[in-house]
Amino acid sequence: MKLPKDPVILLSYINTQLRDFYPNLDTFCEENGLEKSVITKQLADIDYQYDTRQNQFI
Repeated sequence: MKLPKDPVILLSYINTQLRDFYPNLDTFCEENGLEKSVITKQLADIDYQYDTRQNQFI
């Protein structure tokens, strides 16, 4: 799976996927063959952290 390179678009895309299709970030990454650490680093660079309770980056 190819993710958006722009971090703000990436944020929007991943939060939409988590909201609509996946119970958590781990499942999203596993089912799409993605590295969770890469995604969390990219979004941490724009001050967003994954919240497990809300299942979104905030």
